[in-house]
Amino acid sequence: MKGGIHLNTYTITFMPDNRTIQVDAGTTLLEAQRQAGYSPDAPCGGGGKCGKCTVEILTRAAPGVQKACSTRVESDMTIRLSSRTIKNQILEKGLGREVDIKPWMPKGLPQDGQQICLAAVDLGTTTIAAYLLDAKDGRTIAVNSCLNPQAPYGADVINRCEYALGGGSDILADRVRRSIDQLVQEMAREADVSPEQIVSLCIVGNSCMQHLFLHWPVDSLVAAPYLPHSKEPMIGLASDYGIHIHPQGRLWALPVIESFVGADTLACILATDLEKREKTTLMIDIGTNGELVLSKNGRMLTCSTAAGPALEGAKISCGMRGGTGAIDHVTLDAEKRLSYSVIGGGAAAGICGSGLLDLTACLLELEVIDETGYMEEDFQITDKVTLTRQDVRELQLAKAAIAAGLRIMCQLWGITLADIDEVLVAGAFGNYMDPKSACAIGLLPMELSGKIIPIGNAAGEGAKISVLNEDEFHRAYALASQVEFLELANRPEFQDTFVDELGFDQEEIG
Repeated sequence: MKGGIHLNTYTITFMPDNRTIQVDAGTTLLEAQRQAGYSPDAPCGGGGKCGKCTVEILTRAAPGVQKACSTRVESDMTIRLSSRTIKNQILEKGLGREVDIKPWMPKGLPQDGQQICLAAVDLGTTTIAAYLLDAKDGRTIAVNSCLNPQAPYGADVINRCEYALGGGSDILADRVRRSIDQLVQEMAREADVSPEQIVSLCIVGNSCMQHLFLHWPVDSLVAAPYLPHSKEPMIGLASDYGIHIHPQGRLWALPVIESFVGADTLACILATDLEKREKTTLMIDIGTNGELVLSKNGRMLTCSTAAGPALEGAKISCGMRGGTGAIDHVTLDAEKRLSYSVIGGGAAAGICGSGLLDLTACLLELEVIDETGYMEEDFQITDKVTLTRQDVRELQLAKAAIAAGLRIMCQLWGITLADIDEVLVAGAFGNYMDPKSACAIGLLPMELSGKIIPIGNAAGEGAKISVLNEDEFHRAYALASQVEFLELANRPEFQDTFVDELGFDQEEIG
């Protein structure tokens, strides 16, 4: 009964697992899957836009393949879910630095020679990476990772925030806390230690992920003037957040820098000692958001661009994450014939972000795509994988946002793109992308070709540093206040620059 009204309930059976669940009439099949514990692929969060949540309905008057987000339960139903298992590539290693081992320790800890451990977590929009460290020498003794279980509620942070504002904040917080706790418990078993031997855990995430994990309201984050709920670091009992470690075990959360420049960017700054570099350095993390930091001689300027999830395979017709079956690289041979590689070998099931970049660069060279992004017809890569004209448009929107943000940052500092000495690219996408393709399509300007250095999961390395040395955690907080923030939405020139960057002709746009 809801609001005094009796609702019919129906039985949904999921094949091939033969799992059943009772749901109220009117529930979408997407929500039914969520309630049953599945993690359906729904990059648009159930908005009916991406078309990736399809299921096969085996019973009903008109069986067939339907969108789960727009099909409501009106009777008992049996549906078939995809039986294809995808093993996703999750980036765990990154560029870091050595620090003195000076972790926080709870009072009264027995000095009986028992191994004491620490944990660090990089909470990303798409993936979660966790690390278990020896508190004595700082060694990484176990690593674990998983897809972010919030993904069925939307591939990007805006969809997640909208779900939270619609009353789903408890669900989002609970899902991610349970996953992190499970990762920690599994690492403890792998390292043959008790979870109670873990005394401290540091977590870093982008602004949205940090807010959702800490159960902070996100309303101010997604509405002008786009302010985070708090820019303070958070230190509390891990048990208050569903993380089962030492009874006095602490949870440390690095602060966000501003709106959509989060603790993960701060962790990257910490890991790379960015403020100490004398060279003019660009650090960039390309994902559903693109965070950029310009640095020279201690001065740092940052901004965030809404790149969208296209570079992670979402909103692309045959897009998928970087996992088994994904086309990850595309090349042209001497005779200008296309060839491609597939993660895990075998037949291609889709294309991931790095493959999308390569393919677009190749089609530009072949003049299948022109400098405006126009393509006469959809391009068939295999019998199952197609690049559509809308896919090219989605890529243009993503690359234009990042390129426009960078150009405005350089203008504000009074430097040219050629003045940038090195480009540190953090994150999984940056680790696997071909820099030549990134420059060929204008995701990164051609002036930066030859200066690009992948640094992997630097955010995870920053989280490690913060938990290994309490002084470094507090140093990160001080660094956050030193970073100058550029709000692109307030810059009148942003829209014109963004439109200029939509094209693929870099010479014409400068």
